[in-house]
Amino acid sequence: MTEGEERRPSPDALLEQAKAETRGRLKIYLGAAPGVGKTYEMLSDARKKRAEGVDILAGVIETHGRADTLALTDGLDIVPRRGTEMDLDALLARRPEIALVDELAHTNADGSRHPKRWMDVDELLAAGIDVWSTLNVQHIESLNDVVARITRVRVRETVPDAVLERADEVELIDLTPDELTKRLHQGKVYAPDQAQRALRHYFAPGNLSALRELAMRRAADTIDGQVRGHRRAQGEDGPWAAGERILVCVDEREASAGVVRHTKRLADRSKAPWMAVHVETARSARLSEIERIRLAETLRLAERLGAETATLPGDGVTETLLAYARDQNVTQIIVGKARRSALFEMIFGSVVRHLIDRSGSVSIEVVPEPETAGAKTLFPVLSAWPALTSRGVAEALTMTLIASLVAWPLDVCLGVSNLTLVYLGAVLISALTRGLWAGLITGLLSALAFNWFYTEPRYTFTVVDPDNVLALLAFSSAAIVVSALAGRARQQTLSARTEARTSRELFGLSRQLTSATTEDEAAESLARYAGRAFDVECVVLARVGLNDLRLAGVSAASLDLTDADMAAARWTAEKGEPTGRGADTLPGARWLFLPLRTSRLVSGVVGVARARPLTPAERRRLVAMGDQAASAMERAHVSIALEQSRVETEAERLRGTMLASLSHDLRTPIAGILGAASSLRTYGDRHDQQTRDELLGAIESESGRMQRYVEKLLDMTRLDAGSIQAHRELLEPGDVLSAVAKRAQSLAGSHAIRMEIEPNLPMIVADATLADQALFNLVENALLYGEGSPVTLAARRTGDAVSLEVSDEGPGLAPGDEARIFERFQRGSAQIPNGTGLGLAIVKGFVSLMRAEISAKNRPDRKGAVFSIVFPIRVEP
Repeated sequence: MTEGEERRPSPDALLEQAKAETRGRLKIYLGAAPGVGKTYEMLSDARKKRAEGVDILAGVIETHGRADTLALTDGLDIVPRRGTEMDLDALLARRPEIALVDELAHTNADGSRHPKRWMDVDELLAAGIDVWSTLNVQHIESLNDVVARITRVRVRETVPDAVLERADEVELIDLTPDELTKRLHQGKVYAPDQAQRALRHYFAPGNLSALRELAMRRAADTIDGQVRGHRRAQGEDGPWAAGERILVCVDEREASAGVVRHTKRLADRSKAPWMAVHVETARSARLSEIERIRLAETLRLAERLGAETATLPGDGVTETLLAYARDQNVTQIIVGKARRSALFEMIFGSVVRHLIDRSGSVSIEVVPEPETAGAKTLFPVLSAWPALTSRGVAEALTMTLIASLVAWPLDVCLGVSNLTLVYLGAVLISALTRGLWAGLITGLLSALAFNWFYTEPRYTFTVVDPDNVLALLAFSSAAIVVSALAGRARQQTLSARTEARTSRELFGLSRQLTSATTEDEAAESLARYAGRAFDVECVVLARVGLNDLRLAGVSAASLDLTDADMAAARWTAEKGEPTGRGADTLPGARWLFLPLRTSRLVSGVVGVARARPLTPAERRRLVAMGDQAASAMERAHVSIALEQSRVETEAERLRGTMLASLSHDLRTPIAGILGAASSLRTYGDRHDQQTRDELLGAIESESGRMQRYVEKLLDMTRLDAGSIQAHRELLEPGDVLSAVAKRAQSLAGSHAIRMEIEPNLPMIVADATLADQALFNLVENALLYGEGSPVTLAARRTGDAVSLEVSDEGPGLAPGDEARIFERFQRGSAQIPNGTGLGLAIVKGFVSLMRAEISAKNRPDRKGAVFSIVFPIRVEP
């Protein structure tokens, strides 16, 4: 848009303004560190507004015991807090003109309506209430890591950047490091002891200077965004020169690097930010490999010199460049002037001249190409198109022949005179399918064929009629124009197809990474999708420890990396910089390695290789893919680490429980054995035979108890090691229960063990030893917890299975114990001192090995618990 054209406001900006009119206005007092005076300044301004008659209500003020700040609250209306937090409902009901809400980043107490105070502020704004609040730079989400690196203190309470960006006014509360240090010494910020610690760490002079710079830059960025929004709303397309902002246009020429260096010197003299931009048009797809490498190197040079770089897709260089410059509020554009012939500029025009004509109030500085840059070419645009191949010539001949055959019946049978349209269609098809040169060749052959077959005198190249001469010239001109347009459309279609494929692969990658649970899954997804998106060989290396890498994903099964390739990849992982083809380090290598970065570290390396190097745009898209994969790999790594930590914690808990169980359950029988043995040794002659038999029986009983406990520990160890194998066979249910009842008689004592077996039961499929031990453990458990009640062993048919049950008439199971009691070292709620907590866990392990199922529940007919093991009655294939 030139300055003479009508200025139209941006519809999006006007829509944003309309939405903002219904909301309250947010003013943020931004500071570099605690103690700079944000709350003091906010209260001072509030008192001035109150004196002017403005209705002001303080929702929450954090004075931190500072007398000066507390004094400013005198005379201000303050809403009583609800517990420890601001009473949001009282503020909404009162509806003041301005609400004072201190400490925007504060985290609300549990049970509050919103978890964060900035969310409370957002609700106040939505209700149309203006809000003033305070914020320190370390609480801004995007700067949290930066502040942590500077101060070595990570702040947990953060505010999204969008909150600051939506602020209608940002006032920077600035205080020099010396003044803030003086306030600390005076005790105006913290108590003396706390102030001394703060001065040695967070409030060190270097830290304060860095934080002050961050606050100034963030405030300037916010103000710059507000200026851009106002310009769009007002329809202003020219820059507002509140500060210099320089843009340099980069292309594939050798002289472009010199233009970038010139811009760097100019930016340094002006103390201005600058950016380097390349406009990617249909012509970019026709650049040679050398030109692509040169362009990428020029953009990397600009990055090293401190510029922001961007590649902009567009149909025209001038329009795209000026639109971007106006959006970024650029005040000056630097462009190199290529050495081209006057004839070329007369026919094809000049980008530099178009920029000057349409720049409006943006200054244009032209840097001429050096005399040594090379000789002029008459039509350099033609050299940029792909070379004509033999296949292209053959297709041009074929299309001309087809057009002649189609035109023949139209001329003979129908007498159509305007047959050039038939040949023009052939030119269009050739240009669309094979490019510019094929279209031009088809146009030349079509002109000759039309002259030979359809102009008088026929079958000669002689032209007698002046109308035919004019027709041939018009056809040739139309063929050239159609070829150029169709060739350009073909290139744009190919570029759009490539972009669509890359976008599709990027979307597919993001979906795959969302479901990835391991590093290898994320790496395989990245390698596969990047290989397809950029038509490259791709390899992903995950980090192992601090200094090593392992192969985590490949795009093809036959990819091999040499020792030199691995050394380059390790360098990338260590330094966090690209290495290999197209990079500054080892540019002659076959592979290009890029780091997979996260906010904390380099989680791996992605390597790509193909015949031609990646374009700058492709490299940026690969970096975007890599960033997504790096986050997924880090997430998987953290998940695995958490799981390992959980397993280690559980193992430590089980170890402690086992030691506690050993110390208790072994101490009791050992004490009994020692007591009985000591009594026999000391008073053996004085005891009668019955007493000696009782003491010997106690030693035998306690020894058996110890043996059963040790056997349970050994069984659990064997289960964990996987050394127990089930030998399943057909067994008679009655025989199994009878063997268990006979074995358990020694434990039963006065307890009754009853048998209830249905007649005509089929045989079960089980391991005889494991089934016997599992049922014996259940009987032992029933005798231990049954409080002297009878224990019943039952067998009954349940569908296609047989259920073997052990029940008692004790207190039964507490709610929730049905599944928990099968875990290790877990006992029922009605604990007794003799339980080990291993018996039922072993039963579950044995039952699982036999492919059976176990369950526990309370008896429905009376009190007590029943444990059921359901065995199949036929062998599963």
